Amino acid sequence: MLHVTCPIKATGLLTLAVFFSTMVGTLAVSAEKPTLTVVAAYNGKGEIFTEFHKKTGILIDFLDMSSGEVLARAEPEGGKPMADVWFGGGADSFIKAREMGLLDAYRSPEAQTVPTQYKDPDGYWTGVSLVMAGFLVNTDVLAEKNLPVPQFWADLITAEYKDAVLVADPAISATTFTVLACLLQKLGAEEGWKYFEALGKNVAFFTKSSSDPQKRVVAGQMAVSIVPLSKELITLKEKSPVQAVFPKDGIPWMPSAVAIFKNARNPVAAKAFVDWVLSVEGQRIIQGKDPRIMVRPEIAIPKEMDGVVLADLISADIVKIGAERQQILATWAQRVTGKQ
Repeated sequence: MLHVTCPIKATGLLTLAVFFSTMVGTLAVSAEKPTLTVVAAYNGKGEIFTEFHKKTGILIDFLDMSSGEVLARAEPEGGKPMADVWFGGGADSFIKAREMGLLDAYRSPEAQTVPTQYKDPDGYWTGVSLVMAGFLVNTDVLAEKNLPVPQFWADLITAEYKDAVLVADPAISATTFTVLACLLQKLGAEEGWKYFEALGKNVAFFTKSSSDPQKRVVAGQMAVSIVPLSKELITLKEKSPVQAVFPKDGIPWMPSAVAIFKNARNPVAAKAFVDWVLSVEGQRIIQGKDPRIMVRPEIAIPKEMDGVVLADLISADIVKIGAERQQILATWAQRVTGKQ
Protein backbone atom coordinates (compact mmCIF):
# COMPACT_ATOMS: atom_id res chain seq x y z
CA MET A 1 0.00 0.00 0.00
CA LEU A 2 1.28 3.46 -0.87
CA HIS A 3 0.13 6.52 1.06
CA VAL A 4 0.47 9.66 -1.03
CA THR A 5 -0.61 13.24 -0.70
CA CYS A 6 -1.19 15.01 -4.00
CA PRO A 7 1.54 17.60 -4.65
CA ILE A 8 1.23 21.15 -5.83
CA LYS A 9 4.73 22.19 -4.88
CA ALA A 10 7.91 20.19 -4.44
CA THR A 11 8.18 21.15 -0.77
CA GLY A 12 7.81 19.37 2.59
CA LEU A 13 4.41 17.82 2.96
CA LEU A 14 2.89 17.19 -0.44
CA THR A 15 -0.61 18.54 -0.02
CA LEU A 16 -3.24 19.22 -2.57
CA ALA A 17 -5.15 22.37 -1.67
CA VAL A 18 -8.23 22.86 -3.75
CA PHE A 19 -10.87 25.59 -3.95
CA PHE A 20 -14.35 24.42 -3.13
CA SER A 21 -16.79 26.06 -5.54
CA THR A 22 -20.37 25.53 -6.61
CA MET A 23 -21.12 22.24 -8.37
CA VAL A 24 -24.70 21.08 -8.46
CA GLY A 25 -25.63 23.42 -5.62
CA THR A 26 -23.83 25.65 -3.16
CA LEU A 27 -21.92 23.75 -0.49
CA ALA A 28 -20.81 25.50 2.66
CA VAL A 29 -17.18 24.91 3.55
CA SER A 30 -15.55 25.78 6.85
CA ALA A 31 -12.74 28.31 6.87
CA GLU A 32 -10.43 25.54 8.03
CA LYS A 33 -10.81 23.64 4.74
CA PRO A 34 -11.48 20.00 5.70
CA THR A 35 -9.19 17.23 4.50
CA LEU A 36 -10.75 14.56 2.31
CA THR A 37 -9.06 11.17 2.50
CA VAL A 38 -9.52 8.97 -0.56
CA VAL A 39 -8.65 5.32 -1.08
CA ALA A 40 -7.69 5.37 -4.76
CA ALA A 41 -7.13 2.61 -7.29
CA TYR A 42 -7.34 4.55 -10.55
CA ASN A 43 -4.74 5.37 -13.20
CA GLY A 44 -3.86 9.04 -13.38
CA LYS A 45 -5.28 9.64 -9.93
CA GLY A 46 -2.83 12.44 -9.12
CA GLU A 47 -3.79 14.44 -12.21
CA ILE A 48 -7.47 13.75 -11.61
CA PHE A 49 -7.22 15.10 -8.07
CA THR A 50 -5.32 18.12 -9.37
CA GLU A 51 -8.26 18.91 -11.66
CA PHE A 52 -10.66 18.39 -8.78
CA HIS A 53 -8.66 20.84 -6.67
CA LYS A 54 -9.45 23.58 -9.18
CA LYS A 55 -13.09 23.19 -8.17
CA THR A 56 -12.85 22.83 -4.40
CA GLY A 57 -11.34 24.19 -1.17
CA ILE A 58 -10.63 20.70 0.10
CA LEU A 59 -7.30 19.12 1.05
CA ILE A 60 -6.93 15.65 -0.50
CA ASP A 61 -4.81 12.85 0.92
CA PHE A 62 -4.94 9.54 -0.90
CA LEU A 63 -4.06 5.96 -0.11
CA ASP A 64 -3.02 3.85 -3.12
CA MET A 65 -4.65 0.51 -2.36
CA SER A 66 -6.14 -2.36 -4.39
CA SER A 67 -9.72 -3.52 -3.85
CA GLY A 68 -8.55 -6.78 -2.29
CA GLU A 69 -6.41 -4.85 0.18
CA VAL A 70 -9.34 -2.62 1.15
CA LEU A 71 -11.52 -5.62 2.02
CA ALA A 72 -8.69 -7.49 3.73
CA ARG A 73 -7.83 -4.48 5.89
CA ALA A 74 -11.43 -3.61 6.75
CA GLU A 75 -12.27 -6.97 8.33
CA PRO A 76 -9.65 -7.02 11.12
CA GLU A 77 -10.26 -3.32 11.81
CA GLY A 78 -13.92 -4.04 12.50
CA GLY A 79 -15.23 -1.77 9.76
CA LYS A 80 -13.50 1.36 11.09
CA PRO A 81 -13.40 3.77 8.13
CA MET A 82 -9.91 4.06 6.63
CA ALA A 83 -10.93 7.05 4.51
CA ASP A 84 -13.87 9.22 3.48
CA VAL A 85 -14.15 8.06 -0.13
CA TRP A 86 -13.27 4.94 -2.13
CA PHE A 87 -12.41 5.80 -5.75
CA GLY A 88 -11.62 3.09 -8.29
CA GLY A 89 -11.59 -0.68 -8.04
CA GLY A 90 -14.04 -3.29 -9.23
CA ALA A 91 -17.71 -2.94 -8.28
CA ASP A 92 -17.69 -6.56 -7.05
CA SER A 93 -15.54 -5.41 -4.13
CA PHE A 94 -17.89 -2.50 -3.46
CA ILE A 95 -20.80 -4.95 -3.35
CA LYS A 96 -18.92 -7.02 -0.78
CA ALA A 97 -18.10 -3.85 1.17
CA ARG A 98 -21.80 -2.99 1.28
CA GLU A 99 -22.54 -6.44 2.70
CA MET A 100 -19.87 -5.83 5.35
CA GLY A 101 -21.53 -2.55 6.33
CA LEU A 102 -18.59 -0.42 5.21
CA LEU A 103 -20.43 2.02 2.93
CA ASP A 104 -23.00 4.80 3.26
CA ALA A 105 -25.70 5.26 0.63
CA TYR A 106 -25.59 8.41 -1.48
CA ARG A 107 -27.66 8.94 -4.61
CA SER A 108 -25.83 11.68 -6.43
CA PRO A 109 -28.05 13.84 -8.67
CA GLU A 110 -25.31 13.40 -11.28
CA ALA A 111 -26.01 9.66 -11.42
CA GLN A 112 -29.49 10.02 -12.92
CA THR A 113 -28.34 9.23 -16.48
CA VAL A 114 -26.00 6.41 -15.42
CA PRO A 115 -27.45 3.07 -16.65
CA THR A 116 -28.81 0.86 -13.87
CA GLN A 117 -26.30 -1.93 -14.53
CA TYR A 118 -23.50 0.44 -13.58
CA LYS A 119 -24.76 1.47 -10.13
CA ASP A 120 -26.13 0.07 -6.89
CA PRO A 121 -29.94 0.33 -6.78
CA ASP A 122 -29.80 1.83 -3.28
CA GLY A 123 -26.95 4.25 -3.95
CA TYR A 124 -24.18 2.51 -2.01
CA TRP A 125 -21.82 2.74 -4.98
CA THR A 126 -21.88 4.18 -8.48
CA GLY A 127 -19.72 3.22 -11.45
CA VAL A 128 -17.35 5.85 -12.82
CA SER A 129 -15.99 4.00 -15.86
CA LEU A 130 -15.66 0.48 -17.24
CA VAL A 131 -12.48 -1.52 -16.80
CA MET A 132 -12.06 -3.97 -19.67
CA ALA A 133 -9.75 -6.97 -19.62
CA GLY A 134 -7.82 -8.66 -22.39
CA PHE A 135 -4.34 -9.83 -23.36
CA LEU A 136 -0.99 -8.12 -23.33
CA VAL A 137 1.56 -9.86 -25.54
CA ASN A 138 5.23 -9.43 -26.32
CA THR A 139 5.51 -10.13 -30.03
CA ASP A 140 9.27 -10.73 -29.82
CA VAL A 141 8.80 -13.44 -27.21
CA LEU A 142 5.94 -14.95 -29.19
CA ALA A 143 8.16 -15.07 -32.28
CA GLU A 144 10.95 -16.77 -30.30
CA LYS A 145 8.47 -19.41 -29.15
CA ASN A 146 6.89 -19.65 -32.62
CA LEU A 147 3.51 -18.71 -31.17
CA PRO A 148 0.75 -16.68 -32.87
CA VAL A 149 -0.80 -13.64 -31.19
CA PRO A 150 -3.82 -15.00 -29.26
CA GLN A 151 -7.14 -13.61 -30.44
CA PHE A 152 -9.64 -15.66 -28.43
CA TRP A 153 -9.91 -16.84 -24.83
CA ALA A 154 -9.83 -20.40 -26.13
CA ASP A 155 -6.35 -19.78 -27.57
CA LEU A 156 -4.82 -19.53 -24.10
CA ILE A 157 -5.68 -23.12 -23.15
CA THR A 158 -4.13 -24.79 -26.19
CA ALA A 159 -1.03 -26.90 -25.56
CA GLU A 160 1.29 -24.51 -27.43
CA TYR A 161 0.81 -21.78 -24.80
CA LYS A 162 1.92 -23.94 -21.85
CA ASP A 163 4.02 -21.85 -19.42
CA ALA A 164 3.72 -18.85 -21.77
CA VAL A 165 0.90 -17.14 -19.82
CA LEU A 166 1.08 -15.13 -16.62
CA VAL A 167 -1.95 -14.27 -14.49
CA ALA A 168 -2.37 -12.48 -11.15
CA ASP A 169 -4.19 -14.14 -8.26
CA PRO A 170 -7.90 -13.15 -8.51
CA ALA A 171 -8.08 -12.66 -4.74
CA ILE A 172 -5.64 -9.76 -5.21
CA SER A 173 -6.31 -8.64 -8.78
CA ALA A 174 -9.66 -7.06 -9.66
CA THR A 175 -8.85 -7.68 -13.33
CA THR A 176 -8.33 -11.41 -12.95
CA PHE A 177 -11.47 -11.70 -10.85
CA THR A 178 -13.41 -9.79 -13.52
CA VAL A 179 -12.22 -12.23 -16.20
CA LEU A 180 -13.05 -15.18 -13.97
CA ALA A 181 -16.55 -14.00 -13.09
CA CYS A 182 -17.51 -12.80 -16.59
CA LEU A 183 -16.35 -15.97 -18.35
CA LEU A 184 -18.15 -18.13 -15.78
CA GLN A 185 -21.36 -16.30 -16.65
CA LYS A 186 -20.66 -16.50 -20.38
CA LEU A 187 -19.72 -20.20 -20.46
CA GLY A 188 -21.80 -21.45 -17.55
CA ALA A 189 -20.35 -22.87 -14.34
CA GLU A 190 -19.48 -26.35 -15.63
CA GLU A 191 -17.76 -25.28 -18.85
CA GLY A 192 -16.33 -22.19 -17.21
CA TRP A 193 -14.50 -24.10 -14.49
CA LYS A 194 -13.23 -26.59 -17.04
CA TYR A 195 -11.80 -23.64 -18.94
CA PHE A 196 -10.02 -22.21 -15.91
CA GLU A 197 -8.66 -25.61 -14.90
CA ALA A 198 -7.16 -25.86 -18.38
CA LEU A 199 -5.88 -22.28 -18.20
CA GLY A 200 -4.23 -23.00 -14.86
CA LYS A 201 -2.15 -25.74 -16.48
CA ASN A 202 -0.78 -23.24 -19.00
CA VAL A 203 -0.08 -20.43 -16.50
CA ALA A 204 3.59 -20.28 -15.49
CA PHE A 205 2.53 -19.11 -12.01
CA PHE A 206 -0.06 -16.87 -10.39
CA THR A 207 1.47 -13.63 -9.19
CA LYS A 208 0.69 -11.99 -5.85
CA SER A 209 0.95 -8.54 -7.45
CA SER A 210 -1.75 -7.26 -9.79
CA SER A 211 0.81 -5.31 -11.86
CA ASP A 212 3.44 -8.05 -12.15
CA PRO A 213 1.98 -9.81 -15.24
CA GLN A 214 2.09 -6.70 -17.42
CA LYS A 215 5.55 -5.72 -16.13
CA ARG A 216 7.00 -9.12 -17.05
CA VAL A 217 5.50 -9.02 -20.55
CA VAL A 218 6.86 -5.52 -21.13
CA ALA A 219 10.28 -6.65 -19.86
CA GLY A 220 10.29 -9.59 -22.30
CA GLN A 221 10.15 -12.19 -19.51
CA MET A 222 6.77 -13.60 -20.53
CA ALA A 223 4.81 -13.94 -23.75
CA VAL A 224 1.21 -13.31 -22.66
CA SER A 225 -0.59 -11.88 -19.64
CA ILE A 226 -4.16 -11.00 -18.76
CA VAL A 227 -4.43 -7.28 -17.97
CA PRO A 228 -6.76 -4.27 -17.75
CA LEU A 229 -6.69 -2.61 -21.16
CA SER A 230 -5.60 0.91 -20.24
CA LYS A 231 -4.31 3.69 -22.49
CA GLU A 232 -0.79 3.06 -21.20
CA LEU A 233 -0.87 -0.54 -22.41
CA ILE A 234 -2.83 0.07 -25.62
CA THR A 235 -0.30 2.65 -26.83
CA LEU A 236 2.79 0.56 -25.98
CA LYS A 237 2.80 -0.87 -29.50
CA GLU A 238 3.89 2.54 -30.79
CA LYS A 239 7.29 2.24 -29.09
CA SER A 240 7.86 -1.42 -28.21
CA PRO A 241 7.09 -5.00 -29.32
CA VAL A 242 4.22 -5.09 -26.83
CA GLN A 243 0.63 -5.23 -28.04
CA ALA A 244 -2.75 -5.10 -26.27
CA VAL A 245 -5.41 -7.46 -27.64
CA PHE A 246 -9.17 -7.15 -27.23
CA PRO A 247 -10.45 -10.79 -27.31
CA LYS A 248 -12.75 -11.37 -30.27
CA ASP A 249 -15.02 -13.74 -28.35
CA GLY A 250 -16.02 -11.26 -25.65
CA ILE A 251 -14.45 -8.61 -23.44
CA PRO A 252 -14.81 -9.06 -19.67
CA TRP A 253 -15.64 -5.82 -17.88
CA MET A 254 -16.46 -4.38 -14.51
CA PRO A 255 -17.53 -0.91 -13.41
CA SER A 256 -14.77 0.94 -11.57
CA ALA A 257 -16.78 2.59 -8.83
CA VAL A 258 -16.89 5.38 -6.28
CA ALA A 259 -18.48 5.25 -2.82
CA ILE A 260 -18.52 6.98 0.54
CA PHE A 261 -17.30 5.06 3.56
CA LYS A 262 -19.65 4.71 6.52
CA ASN A 263 -18.90 7.24 9.26
CA ALA A 264 -16.81 9.37 6.90
CA ARG A 265 -15.31 12.32 8.75
CA ASN A 266 -16.14 14.76 5.95
CA PRO A 267 -19.42 13.63 4.36
CA VAL A 268 -20.17 16.99 2.71
CA ALA A 269 -16.79 17.06 0.96
CA ALA A 270 -17.17 13.36 0.12
CA LYS A 271 -20.49 14.01 -1.63
CA ALA A 272 -18.93 16.89 -3.55
CA PHE A 273 -16.22 14.56 -4.81
CA VAL A 274 -18.77 11.92 -5.90
CA ASP A 275 -20.83 14.59 -7.66
CA TRP A 276 -17.77 15.84 -9.53
CA VAL A 277 -16.52 12.47 -10.77
CA LEU A 278 -20.02 11.66 -12.05
CA SER A 279 -20.63 15.05 -13.68
CA VAL A 280 -20.18 15.50 -17.42
CA GLU A 281 -17.22 17.77 -16.73
CA GLY A 282 -15.60 15.32 -14.32
CA GLN A 283 -16.21 12.35 -16.60
CA ARG A 284 -14.55 14.11 -19.53
CA ILE A 285 -11.57 15.14 -17.44
CA ILE A 286 -11.14 11.65 -15.96
CA GLN A 287 -11.40 10.05 -19.41
CA GLY A 288 -8.75 12.46 -20.65
CA LYS A 289 -6.33 11.30 -17.94
CA ASP A 290 -7.12 7.58 -18.36
CA PRO A 291 -9.16 6.80 -21.51
CA ARG A 292 -11.95 4.34 -20.73
CA ILE A 293 -15.61 3.87 -21.56
CA MET A 294 -17.32 6.17 -19.06
CA VAL A 295 -20.63 5.36 -17.39
CA ARG A 296 -22.47 8.45 -18.58
CA PRO A 297 -23.90 7.79 -22.05
CA GLU A 298 -23.19 11.41 -22.98
CA ILE A 299 -19.45 10.63 -23.05
CA ALA A 300 -18.20 9.04 -26.29
CA ILE A 301 -15.93 5.98 -26.38
CA PRO A 302 -12.32 7.27 -26.47
CA LYS A 303 -10.37 7.13 -29.73
CA GLU A 304 -7.76 4.86 -28.09
CA MET A 305 -10.43 2.15 -28.10
CA ASP A 306 -11.39 2.61 -31.71
CA GLY A 307 -13.38 -0.37 -32.93
CA VAL A 308 -14.61 -1.41 -29.48
CA VAL A 309 -18.38 -1.20 -29.06
CA LEU A 310 -20.58 -1.99 -26.10
CA ALA A 311 -21.82 -5.08 -27.94
CA ASP A 312 -18.30 -6.55 -27.59
CA LEU A 313 -18.67 -6.64 -23.81
CA ILE A 314 -19.66 -9.94 -22.22
CA SER A 315 -23.20 -9.81 -20.87
CA ALA A 316 -22.72 -9.88 -17.10
CA ASP A 317 -24.84 -9.53 -13.97
CA ILE A 318 -22.57 -7.40 -11.76
CA VAL A 319 -24.73 -7.73 -8.63
CA LYS A 320 -24.68 -11.53 -8.96
CA ILE A 321 -20.91 -11.45 -9.43
CA GLY A 322 -20.49 -9.40 -6.26
CA ALA A 323 -22.77 -11.66 -4.24
CA GLU A 324 -20.87 -14.77 -5.37
CA ARG A 325 -17.36 -13.32 -4.95
CA GLN A 326 -16.29 -15.41 -1.94
CA GLN A 327 -17.75 -18.61 -3.39
CA ILE A 328 -16.01 -18.02 -6.73
CA LEU A 329 -12.65 -17.39 -5.06
CA ALA A 330 -13.02 -20.49 -2.87
CA THR A 331 -13.76 -22.65 -5.91
CA TRP A 332 -10.81 -21.12 -7.76
CA ALA A 333 -8.48 -22.00 -4.88
CA GLN A 334 -9.75 -25.57 -4.91
CA ARG A 335 -9.99 -26.26 -8.63
CA VAL A 336 -7.30 -24.04 -10.19
CA THR A 337 -4.43 -22.96 -7.92
CA GLY A 338 -4.80 -26.09 -5.82
CA LYS A 339 -4.12 -28.25 -8.89
CA GLN A 340 -1.24 -26.26 -10.35
